[in-house]
Amino acid sequence: MSALLAILSALAGNRTIMAIFATLVGGLGLYVAGGVNRAKKDAARQAAEKLVAAEDRLEMDREATDVERSARDLPDEAARREAMRWARR
Repeated sequence: MSALLAILSALAGNRTIMAIFATLVGGLGLYVAGGVNRAKKDAARQAAEKLVAAEDRLEMDREATDVERSARDLPDEAARREAMRWARR
């Protein structure tokens, strides 16, 4: 047990080994902090993609509503033709 303490105290007294240890600990800290930033960037990217998708759906709904309003006044045959055009898309 005392031999282990002697080795540890010798290592702790060695500036080179302590500098290497400090560098490893600092690098580990930067790696962990970078992971947090990556997670935040991924979350922001996903939120932006969801927003674009929601805007696209809203625009498609608006277009469909406009066509539905115009088709309301069409005779039956013209309304069927218009519906077939939209069904093919």
